[in-house]
Amino acid sequence: MKGRKRHVLTDTIGLLLAVVVHGADVQDRDGGERVMAKATASFGRLRLIWADGGYAGRFVGWVAANTLWRVEIVRRKSKGSELLPRRWVAERTFAWLGKCRRLSKDYEYTTASSEAFVQIAMIHLMLRRLD
Repeated sequence: MKGRKRHVLTDTIGLLLAVVVHGADVQDRDGGERVMAKATASFGRLRLIWADGGYAGRFVGWVAANTLWRVEIVRRKSKGSELLPRRWVAERTFAWLGKCRRLSKDYEYTTASSEAFVQIAMIHLMLRRLD
């Protein structure tokens, strides 16, 4: 495997709800379906999901067919740097996770252990915020 991708589902303040780690050869839409399938049992009250343009198309149809959730795709209006509403929430979560040395590089043999270390890092982050 030549790398891995992490797909996260976060709440509006960036705290982790679900994570899926898989090989880099999987399209974003397919990874999005995996994280949504993982989250459907636990988060029945969820109603709206914001996603970036990489999840447009088949992913939106899959979510509509398999859940009661609605997906809004947040698209860039033009090339260049611009602040997009809600898109930065997941990026901020990845930045928080990137501060953990264990997650800065993928040392794990299995994707399950990678997912576990992402969850451990988020638990650590949330416990620090309680102070």
